[in-house]
This record gives sequence, C-alpha cells and structure tokens, in this order.
Amino acid sequence: MGESRTELIQWVNDLLQINYTKIEQCGSGAAYCQIIDSIYGDIPMSRVKMNARLEYEYLVNYKILQTSFKQHKIDKPIPVEKLTKCKMQDNLEFMQWIKRFWDQNYGGHEYDPVARRKGIPMENPATLAPIGGGGGGGGGSARAPSAAGMARGKTPVGGARVAQSEQVANLTAQMREMSAHLEGLEKERDFYFAKLRDIEILVQQQMEVLEGQGKDDETLRDIQKILYSTEEGFEVPDNGALVDEEETF
Repeated sequence: MGESRTELIQWVNDLLQINYTKIEQCGSGAAYCQIIDSIYGDIPMSRVKMNARLEYEYLVNYKILQTSFKQHKIDKPIPVEKLTKCKMQDNLEFMQWIKRFWDQNYGGHEYDPVARRKGIPMENPATLAPIGGGGGGGGGSARAPSAAGMARGKTPVGGARVAQSEQVANLTAQMREMSAHLEGLEKERDFYFAKLRDIEILVQQQMEVLEGQGKDDETLRDIQKILYSTEEGFEVPDNGALVDEEETF
C-alpha cells in the first residue's frame, strides 16, 4: 500500500514549497518534473510550465519529463493521456510510484525548489469539470428541495432563498471558469498562429534563396499555397515578399 492522498500532498508541498490542495492538481506535470529535478538536478526548469493551464502546456511538461526518464533510463511508462485529465485515481497511483522512486534515489542533498524554478510561484492548477457539467448538477441540487416540498405540499421557510443563493454562486463560478477558458483559448490561438508565422517566414526565405539560384521547389510552393489559402481572396505577394507583421491569415 502506498501513501494516502493527504500524506502525498503534504510531502509534495514540503518538498517543492507549494500549496497544492488536491492530488489531481499534479496532472499539469509541473510538480512531477520538479520532483525528478530534486533527485537529479538536471531538468531544464526554465522550460517547465510551472503554472500550466492549457492542454498544450501540460504536454510540454510531460515531454520534458519523458526526456528525463529516457536520459536516466527510467523504464516507467508515463500515462500522459490519463494524467492530463486531472483525475484523482490516476494521479494518485502515479504519485505513489514517484514517491517510492524518490525514496530510493534521492541522495539526501539540499534542494532549493524556489531557486530552481527562478522564484516563479506555483499557483494551484485548476481541476475544472467540463463546462456545463457543473451547471447541470448545481441546477439539479437547487431544484430538488422545491420538488420535494411541492410533493409534500410545503415550502421550507428560507429554502428558496438558500437555493437561489447557491444557484447564483454556481453560475458565478461557471462564468469565472468560462472566462478563464476563453483567455486560455486566446493564448492557445496565439501560440499556434506564431508557429504558422514562423513556418511562413522559413518557407519564404528558402524560396528567395532558390529563386536567386534560378531554382524552384514544388513542395515549398504547395506549403505556401496552404498557408495563404486560409483567407479567401488572399494572393501571394509578388517576389515572395514577406507579409506585413500585422496581416493575418
């Protein structure tokens, strides 16, 4: 039997000087990366997304963790798909394994977790239920007393007010979650747009080089067509000139 959730959270918080409250918050991957760093001291902590909120940020952390496992010949499979869903049982089992591995391999040396992550505070990752799921449950809970009261022909004094207050609180929480999701989606959009822009620049630069040599490359032209076909009516600039930075696809 491994340690309990409470014991593991206390250990993680003490080791990393953070303030997690749930084991499923480790699903972002940041804590796993730094626990392994406390053993070997060679995780590139500057690349770890300490306050990851989006799926692609979680995946960045797990890619770093997988690379470390490979470098140190740790043959434990990392169930990335399960862990990133931030479910309690999956993260509990993996953290129990991590703790056993740490006990066996930590050399007892001093470790400064805050310095290793350059003083970046680790905020508690959100472990949100899918949007809509919480609202249905909250609405059901709020309506249940009224239905029961009607069945008995009675209306509990103050019950409606309490139910309304709970419903308002649930809706307010959902609005905050949706706002956080929207902000995250905008960041994710910008992240992938920046990648497309980098590809566009590389393609254009290579085509300019080939044109200077009197050569051509059909693959590059096909890539360029794909990039520019995403906006109706967009025409490839003459002479392969770079698109203005303010222009979007």
